[in-house]
Amino acid sequence: MKSEPYKFSIDDLAASPNQTTPWDGVRNYQARNFMWKQMGIGDQVFFYHSCCDQPGITGIAEVTTLAYPDATQFDPKSRYFDPKASPDNPRWFNVAITLKEKTRLLTIKALRQYPELKRMRILQTGNRLSITPVDPAEWKFILQLLKE
Repeated sequence: MKSEPYKFSIDDLAASPNQTTPWDGVRNYQARNFMWKQMGIGDQVFFYHSCCDQPGITGIAEVTTLAYPDATQFDPKSRYFDPKASPDNPRWFNVAITLKEKTRLLTIKALRQYPELKRMRILQTGNRLSITPVDPAEWKFILQLLKE
């Protein structure tokens, strides 16, 4: 799950009540579907800083709620308001995540060095999704890198 640190950083997650936040504001159908249809309680995610000097993994969080309608879609004052959405027919969903641990920064540049990660979606040229699945072998490999 990627976030621009000037909008919401790993430190913001750490400072959140119970170190938990809803992952709201996602307005891409594919990213929404990853949360809505694939994420379950207890699934772990890499927290990734993007659009910054040193993009990369900065922590690990855990999904603590199943997907539920994103409240920002109903709020006309929110930048994520969607006039086509209604409580009876929501278009956007989010999960809540809880910080498991802050990690050392593992940059995208470092991740790109490993052939074991060459198929990782976040490393593909042109990837703009804020949420992408991680293959179990990639997950395990990255956890080893974070221990180094």
